[in-house]
Amino acid sequence: MTNTPVIKHTKILATIGPATDSAEKIAALIDSGINGCRMNFSHGSAEERDMQFKLIREYSAKVGKHVAILQDLQGPKIRIGQLKDDMRFDIKAGDEIGLTYGIEHDGGNNLPSQFDLSQGAKPGERIYLFDGKICTIVQRIEGATVWVRAENDGYVISRKSINLPDTNFDQGQILTQKDIADLEWGADKDFDYLAVSFIHKASDIDYIRQVMAERGIDRPIITKLETKMGADPENLEDIVKKSDGVMVARGDLATEAGAEVVPVIQRKIIALCQKHCKISIVATQMMASMVDNPEPTRAEVSDVATAAIEGADVVMLSDETAMGKYPVEAVQAMKKTILYAQEHLPVNPLYVREGSDKRRDSIAESAVLMAERTGADAIVVETTSGKMAKNIAIHRPKCPILAVAPTDRVANQISLLYDTHSFSGQAGEGVEVAQRLFDEGFFAKDSVTIVVVKRSPETTKLPVANTVQLQVLGASE
Repeated sequence: MTNTPVIKHTKILATIGPATDSAEKIAALIDSGINGCRMNFSHGSAEERDMQFKLIREYSAKVGKHVAILQDLQGPKIRIGQLKDDMRFDIKAGDEIGLTYGIEHDGGNNLPSQFDLSQGAKPGERIYLFDGKICTIVQRIEGATVWVRAENDGYVISRKSINLPDTNFDQGQILTQKDIADLEWGADKDFDYLAVSFIHKASDIDYIRQVMAERGIDRPIITKLETKMGADPENLEDIVKKSDGVMVARGDLATEAGAEVVPVIQRKIIALCQKHCKISIVATQMMASMVDNPEPTRAEVSDVATAAIEGADVVMLSDETAMGKYPVEAVQAMKKTILYAQEHLPVNPLYVREGSDKRRDSIAESAVLMAERTGADAIVVETTSGKMAKNIAIHRPKCPILAVAPTDRVANQISLLYDTHSFSGQAGEGVEVAQRLFDEGFFAKDSVTIVVVKRSPETTKLPVANTVQLQVLGASE
């Protein structure tokens, strides 16, 4: 038999953009080891996304690999508007600057904003310009203009970001008109997840689910944690509970809350996702130098390895694969780092599980315990919605999880779960999938022991129940 393939535990999510917007590049990304594709709705056209969908689904079907696709809404990403003649506007400490929604810039100190800041900002609050390079303090609100005082020297150019770490926006401002239009456009598209930006509190997620329900949209929500208020302990755990997964969006989070808090918040989020059985994604600048260079820095390698050792389900590439010069090499470097980390350091859950579904979690814990005590080679789980696979994965077992789902949609979704490998199949086909992999040399052993979690309605008076069984494939002992 062939050598057992080494399969990474932490999965890779890659952003699709101009650098990877072709059949050849998408195929190369999938072959290199990505498990999901992110479509960033801050950029690109509907025509481009339709083509990307087609290329991703066609190639993943060709190679027999489930690949999740994530729709990432822009959210209230606030930017400076178009400056006169696309000028560079210089700012000195102490300068007073106006920020006004929708105005045409005349070259003066009243700058256009792409969002009406006067509806939320208050005197004394901080507003950062140009990715946090300039700190300003709100002085007063005059009609639609927010007047601020610069705290340091710098400059701004057109369409650069504005961050308001102290400002609490209303729920109605969490989704912009563009977001609503993008959400409606994607309603009948083949998305597996929806990512939402700038969540401040758990009720924001309730609002988004209501908007989705009104439009007949039902898909898992990935909350992008990138605000100071969202990271506050009073809000963070409730946000995790209401989400289906949480992305540590470290770029805006560093600007909003301070770069020094990001490593601590990252670990807390991964732990809370394990506690409440949610998917955890670590994102932003993981291999940033590879936008221009063919090799990552040592710090970037350490960053990726740390996320894997902490037990993150997913690590994400942004500019590296969307617009970088070395998108495939970035995936390969990330995969190499993950594999080395998992081979040399054990991953232990950061939090003791407190599953909301005690019955399901007890079954999952029993399967993992049985696998560890028997030295099983895999856990096979038949899952209808993906919940049982998620409950097993959150315990971070020492052997891979082979999850069999009845639809491609569920199989795509669970492809992002930690050390979970998804297959399409019906109830009762889990052992057949494992047998096929065994026959193909997947395990590279003459016999393997598997723990099987299957749907077994015949064993109980309840409509449906799960059983945990031990089974040997190949030569018996």
